[in-house]
Amino acid sequence: MITITEIGITAGEIWHYLDDHGSATLEQLAKKTGKSRELLLMSLGWLAREGHIMLDSAEAGYKAALSGR
Repeated sequence: MITITEIGITAGEIWHYLDDHGSATLEQLAKKTGKSRELLLMSLGWLAREGHIMLDSAEAGYKAALSGR
């Protein structure tokens, strides 16, 4: 079972990765964090809902970047 705490912690890891690297695909985030696809998607949803990231469609899926950067 995935907890809200895990989602929040992973959202923080994603935010820090994007702050350091600018943008990333889901595959890049999975490699960097070692988290499951499901947990990453929940965490990206959290960040998107809070207005912290933008998601752009890319050839290999979606690419995430911090909002306002």
